[in-house]
Amino acid sequence: MNRLLGKKNRELENALMANPYLVDVRSEAEFANGSVEGAVNIPLDKITTQLETLRKHSCIVVFCRSGFRSGMAKKVLQQKGILAVVNGGKWQHVQRAKQSINQKS
Repeated sequence: MNRLLGKKNRELENALMANPYLVDVRSEAEFANGSVEGAVNIPLDKITTQLETLRKHSCIVVFCRSGFRSGMAKKVLQQKGILAVVNGGKWQHVQRAKQSINQKS
């Protein structure tokens, strides 16, 4: 299990270093209560309405409250041909990883 978590962390860190499009897939109300700096809010139930916008980005990190909705968003996007998607899991996890990378820079 530690190897899996380590791999996911490396995948997220690599994606964050590539200046990804950060997408919070929680509801608008959840997003309004706080999110990752620089993120856009595209709720999971609206993700397919934004495919044209999402296709313009070479790397996308999706995240939510627990990682469940972001996992679903990643699956939907990949089914629509958008393959460079990383499930960041919890938004706080993405925020901490981003802060850690910024401190190293």
